[in-house]
Amino acid sequence: MIKKQNKQDAPTFYYGWYIVLIGAMGLFFSGPGQTYSNAVFIDYYILDFNWERSLVSGIYSGATLTAGFLLFLVGSSIDKFGQRTVSLTVSILLAIACFWNSIVVNPFMLFIGFFLIRFLGQGSMTLVSNTLIPQWFIEKRGRAFSFMMIGGFLSSTLFPPLNAWLISSYGWENAWRILGATIIIFFVPISFFFMKNKPEDIGLLPDNKKIEINEGEHTPKLKNDISWTLKETMRTRQFWLLLLCIGIPSMLNTGLTFHLFSILSGSGLSLTAAAFILSLMAMVGFPVTMLAGFILEKVKIHYMFAFVFFGQFIFIITLYFTDSFVWAIAFGILWGFIGGIERIVVSMVFPDYFGRQHIGSIKGVATTVTVSASAFGPLPFGIAYDWFGGYQEILIFMMVFPALGIIASLMSPKPYKKESSL
Repeated sequence: MIKKQNKQDAPTFYYGWYIVLIGAMGLFFSGPGQTYSNAVFIDYYILDFNWERSLVSGIYSGATLTAGFLLFLVGSSIDKFGQRTVSLTVSILLAIACFWNSIVVNPFMLFIGFFLIRFLGQGSMTLVSNTLIPQWFIEKRGRAFSFMMIGGFLSSTLFPPLNAWLISSYGWENAWRILGATIIIFFVPISFFFMKNKPEDIGLLPDNKKIEINEGEHTPKLKNDISWTLKETMRTRQFWLLLLCIGIPSMLNTGLTFHLFSILSGSGLSLTAAAFILSLMAMVGFPVTMLAGFILEKVKIHYMFAFVFFGQFIFIITLYFTDSFVWAIAFGILWGFIGGIERIVVSMVFPDYFGRQHIGSIKGVATTVTVSASAFGPLPFGIAYDWFGGYQEILIFMMVFPALGIIASLMSPKPYKKESSL
């Protein structure tokens, strides 16, 4: 007996592209919790409160590590309540965290402030965006992530010089207050009125596919829309190796970004020049990310991961030999190029390997590892500076980790799960 089908034409313009824009804005407004933004404030804390660099680094690392341990709760909350509810809650709390950071006067308050912005900004805001896009796209997921990452690159490009200008014009306390107010005024209303959790909630399918429901069925099922539970995912070798692969860039990039102003000042560069290198990295990474998403729809993702780690090895060597503005520019270009690919690979790998149904819980664990790993970045750099008076020794040591990443990524091809589909 031939099954009857009900067919519903897809709309001309897919709402998922609005979701991409909202996801990009989520990445942008996560800026106050990101290291590239916080790095501008560090020297002012040290000068105003007469704290040692290793103390501030240790507080930042401890707060980030504590935040990382709690992010799996955000992931499970996304699966339970949806991205919209979590986004609203997190963005309001992030604004409050910015106001808290404007009144810190001692190391304990600084720890609380760092914890809040790392948990809510770096962790939760990015987790919402990175779990939202996979719900709306499967076949076009790579390009969707590429477009969403525009928000992240604009954030990393604009926040360092913006923060430097706000601090020099109004003081670091008022700079935090302005950042908090900006989140409340701009992002919270957009999240409330326009964010939707998944296309099925408004009668659509991922990638704007036509809805075809066979007789006797209630919901459509897409080909290639195969999802793993968290327990099934944790039984695979790939999951644990990928956790290592996403942890290494997080640790390395956070350590470099946190101390970049100090590292480059040791080479005779000004704070303005260091801020320019951070922005240069973002500007270079932007077109690379736009291209990488399309490439990853065709190329196996674990090979791209291996290429990322090879590039990290190269830009660490470049930074090691940096002793002039020209070398610093070369480092910024290489860092931006590799970072542009890295952002897409890290964002895509878990939904690509394990599907979208339980992506909140899976990415929650992954983000816990990412944020926790980032906690171990600043501290060794700070200790190395206090012990050796520079960063040459720690840069040599850090070269070990990209080498480990190459091995782990090559051992992590996509796993396959047998599941019936239409």
